[in-house]
Amino acid sequence: MADDRNRLRTTFDEAASLYDEVRPGYPEDLFDDIVSLSGIPAGGRILEIGCGTGQATVPFARRGYHILCIELGENMAALARHNLKGYPQVEVRTGAFEESSLQEGAFDLAISATAFHWLDPAVAYPKAATALRDGGSLALFWNVHVHSEASEGFFEAAQRIYEREAPEIVGPEDHKGLPRPHEVPDRTEEIQKTDHFGSIITRHYRWDETYDSRGYLRVLSTYSGHRSLSADTRERLFLGIADLIDNSFDGRIIKGYLTTLYVAHSR
Repeated sequence: MADDRNRLRTTFDEAASLYDEVRPGYPEDLFDDIVSLSGIPAGGRILEIGCGTGQATVPFARRGYHILCIELGENMAALARHNLKGYPQVEVRTGAFEESSLQEGAFDLAISATAFHWLDPAVAYPKAATALRDGGSLALFWNVHVHSEASEGFFEAAQRIYEREAPEIVGPEDHKGLPRPHEVPDRTEEIQKTDHFGSIITRHYRWDETYDSRGYLRVLSTYSGHRSLSADTRERLFLGIADLIDNSFDGRIIKGYLTTLYVAHSR
């Protein structure tokens, strides 16, 4: 499992530019909530774990925080530096967070945007906690695909195409359908059992995104499971999905998202 995780988490770097263009960002309210819930002081120091191309970094940089970003992928890191060139208080380092040398107690806040699940929690949580000052906070957030009535059955129909064309990336959970927002797994217990953090505050943000067939396939092309498919399999899958969107859904589909936030205060 660890080998699969390490292999898949490197696939994003191969599509860094596309990832930067098409991956959805995060609700602006989330960043305001992180600031208020974490108690980070004005001009405080942030450690970002897995910054990607800087989608979640820019909103904090705009607010004037000093940020050290650790990004595994060289192409991702290069794009992040480009996107953040107007913010001299931000540094992007290339490397694995687990192996990075960090000053103890140097940061007011550690953040990770849809990336922390790629790390070994036995290593990542204590390392993040050690990097935080006394009373510092950890903010973890994810975009999760959830059921939306506005999707009008598209994803149930698309599931049959996956089962026919790419069964190797269909898991047991996929057969159950998309989770409702209240069914998204809660990570509070995972954070609590590390014993490095005390109180944990959660927030949820529900929103929809509209795609045409080309735009939706571009998003799929950034997902690790889809990128792991053979070229022939991926082409058949994408042709089937494009045909479904264009001929059965009038060329437009709506995808439901839930952004989940956990803010944990270090002990």
